Amino acid sequence: MRVPDGAAVKGALLIAGTTSDAGKSVVVAGLCRMLARRGVKVAPFKAQNMSNNSVVTLDGGEIGRAQALQARACGLEPSVRFNPILLKPGSDRRSQLVVRGKAVDTVGAKDYFKHRQQLRGVVAEELASLRAEFDVVICEGAGSPAEINLRATDLANMGLARAADLPVLIVGDIDRGGVLAHLFGTVAILEPEDQQLISGFLVNKFRGDVDLLKPGLDQLYDLTGRPTLGVIPFAPDLWIDAEDSLGTVADAPVGRPRPPLGGQWLSVAAVRLPRISNSTDVEALACEPGLSVRWVEEPSRLAGADLVVLPGSKSTVGDLEWLRRTGIADALIARAAAGGPILGICGGYQMLARTIEDRVESGAGTVAGLGLLDLEIEFDDPKILRRAAGHTYAPDAPSSGIPVHGYEIHHGRVRAAGDRPWLELDGAPEGSVRGAIWGTHLHGALESDEFRRAWLREVAAAAGHPGFVVAEDVSVARVRDAQLDLLADLMAEHLDIPALERLITEGAPAGRPTLTVGK
Repeated sequence: MRVPDGAAVKGALLIAGTTSDAGKSVVVAGLCRMLARRGVKVAPFKAQNMSNNSVVTLDGGEIGRAQALQARACGLEPSVRFNPILLKPGSDRRSQLVVRGKAVDTVGAKDYFKHRQQLRGVVAEELASLRAEFDVVICEGAGSPAEINLRATDLANMGLARAADLPVLIVGDIDRGGVLAHLFGTVAILEPEDQQLISGFLVNKFRGDVDLLKPGLDQLYDLTGRPTLGVIPFAPDLWIDAEDSLGTVADAPVGRPRPPLGGQWLSVAAVRLPRISNSTDVEALACEPGLSVRWVEEPSRLAGADLVVLPGSKSTVGDLEWLRRTGIADALIARAAAGGPILGICGGYQMLARTIEDRVESGAGTVAGLGLLDLEIEFDDPKILRRAAGHTYAPDAPSSGIPVHGYEIHHGRVRAAGDRPWLELDGAPEGSVRGAIWGTHLHGALESDEFRRAWLREVAAAAGHPGFVVAEDVSVARVRDAQLDLLADLMAEHLDIPALERLITEGAPAGRPTLTVGK
């Protein structure tokens, strides 16, 4: 990729959004992939993320899953450099603060002020380091820059743009309606110095004839002096690696279900916990033909499911209480008694235990679990963060186990276990199996294709579906890469690439109009 005068692209850009889930993460991933395919040495950067969807990096920390996907788009391994600050909400008011991959505190909104100067330094150092190493750094904002009540402590939106002199593009989701007002209002509400860095707009998820939208975009330019650099069409096949909890909608299908290869479907009910974490674990199942995966929030939705998945949680004890309050706990117990398949992952695995001792996350002390596995869990510090690989448990012939890999992020430790282990990771037993109930702390295990296929055959047998046929050619990694390539194709086709190049290399144009509100 070259700018018009033939000089190589070198610089940085910030992608902000009118709202959460406007499309910032996918636009950054698409731009990163597009640039990487053209030979540009590019890296992603999100100064501060708030998400319970995280992954373990090679350098031993954790970052938001979106930044791991963006790193993959660049052809890079995930690193804490790409997301130096991560907030993991454990309640409506408190979040775990993760700095450079390690948990350092639990904070509320007011507590966060005491960290801001140190965190500004962390952000500045990491971004400067990336800009020195890479030709281009594509930064992602957080939430919306229009949250002016948070401007004083902002590290990821205009606070970052001002500190690093970054041009800013604002993404708006037209599928929600009101996108022109959102784009105009986002600029107008900012203080004049911030407005000068707003360099243009991107419209995301457009359906229909773009010629009908063009008069509105022309008026938006007349009102703001800022061009729209692209209108990205709605792409129904983009769904894997949903960053935001807004993507886990109750009763909505996960992915795009494809017809079964045999005569029977498998239906999967994934419990949409209030403090769900690593919801993307179930996406590997949704890649399979003949699997219908849905998020559920009430017990009747479990009745017809062939498999129920209890995913991870940032508040295991709190979400366990929610299971009891909603009646889902009773439905799970009845299901287990009838031999219905259940999978628990990380926090969901812990909820299946007989007891949970938690003086770290909730401070609740000893609480009763669902009692579906012979398991005792105790929460302790430090948090376990590791990438792990191994096999399914085969005590008599370890080499005959099916390979599996993934990562662990949890405070809970298994203090006693009476059921058969499910896996053997790095030489140690991990997880539990009792009848048609499986549990593990390992996130990402279902992305191991051979392992997932073998386990789905067990699930189908336990569910009484001999007509379900497991595909032999599904690769979750290939599905993920195909979606990144689709994103890159959309960016290349629908963005004003020369204008984008100029922004990256030259920065925000000077002399853009300042908008005023209420005058």
